[in-house]
Amino acid sequence: MNWTLEVVIVPVSDVDRAKAFYADQLGFTVDHDTVISDDARIVQLTPPGSGCSVVIGKGVVPDMPPGSLRGLQLVVSDLHKARAQLVERGVEVSEIQKLGESPTPTPDPLDNVGFLFFADPDGNAWAVQQISTRP
Repeated sequence: MNWTLEVVIVPVSDVDRAKAFYADQLGFTVDHDTVISDDARIVQLTPPGSGCSVVIGKGVVPDMPPGSLRGLQLVVSDLHKARAQLVERGVEVSEIQKLGESPTPTPDPLDNVGFLFFADPDGNAWAVQQISTRP
C-alpha cells in the first residue's frame, strides 16, 4: 500500500496576498479557490511537477498562527535556475548555500547539499534543495 502526502496546510493572514505570492511569484498552479462561507475559504495550489499541494485559506486551521510553519521543502534539479527564477519574480531569497558534503558521489557538488531559503509574506519558512539525480 502506498501512503502519499498530498496536502500541507500553510497558515496565512491574508488569503488573497498569499494566493498571489504562491501563484504569481512562485508559479504554483491554482487547483481551486473555494468560498464556503463568509468565514471559510480554501485555496489549493500545487508546485510545478509536485504530487503534493499546499492549502491556504480562511477558517482552515485555527490552531496555527500565520507564519508559524517552518521546514517546508521543495526539491529542484538546478538550484541556480530556481534562484534566478525566484529573483526574477520578486521573491526575497537567500544566496545558494552548500551545507556539508554529499553523502553519495554526485555529478554536481550541490546535489543533496545545496539549498536556498525564502519565506512567504507571513513568514512561513521554505527551503529549496537541489537533487539532480536520484539512485
